[in-house]
Amino acid sequence: MTELQNRLFALRDKEYALFQAKLTPGIPQDSFIGVRVPVLRTFAKGYIKEPGHSAFIGSLPHHYYDENMLHALLISLMKDYDQCIAATNRFLPYVDNWAVCDIMSPKVFARNKGQLMGEIKLWSRSEHVYTCRFGIEMLMSHYLDSDFKPEYLEIPAAVHSDEYYVNMMLAWFYATALAKQWDATLPYLQQHRLDPWVHNKTIQKARESYRITPEQKDYLKTLKV
Repeated sequence: MTELQNRLFALRDKEYALFQAKLTPGIPQDSFIGVRVPVLRTFAKGYIKEPGHSAFIGSLPHHYYDENMLHALLISLMKDYDQCIAATNRFLPYVDNWAVCDIMSPKVFARNKGQLMGEIKLWSRSEHVYTCRFGIEMLMSHYLDSDFKPEYLEIPAAVHSDEYYVNMMLAWFYATALAKQWDATLPYLQQHRLDPWVHNKTIQKARESYRITPEQKDYLKTLKV
């Protein structure tokens, strides 16, 4: 066992490991150490200041789920955009579950949106489930507010997948887009631009949102297929 793994095991919560295993199907139960996310976030903030973190980021694949979570958190803390993109692209092929994918949210991306869009277009076209999911998530996180352009809605509309975790992200994206950019997004439902499952899940998630008005929710109900 490595020195880092020993440190992570010192932070483990066995009950939490079992809980996480149930939430993350397809990952072997013995891959979960059981470090709670707030504890792991604190650990990452300290570990990124240690020289050893670079070697850890460079050594893939990892054995434990918690190591992958730590890796994602370290990438999220990187301050140099080019280094962050390089590390992200190295890591994404090894991401094998929604939790690791979704916890990775580099802060430096918000300051480099012009460059980031090109990466998002590549990620969203990937056949790797979690690379595609990550690309759509970054589009949702960074381009539905002041930087929004209607053509950005075409990027996820071009994604057609049989993968549950891709389709759930598509629905999450369009439900969020309805809340933030109603007029531009609504035609994608009115014109049935999305695959039926994504279409109906988008409506469900939007109707569950407090950011959608009652009148809008009633109208969305009429668009179910």
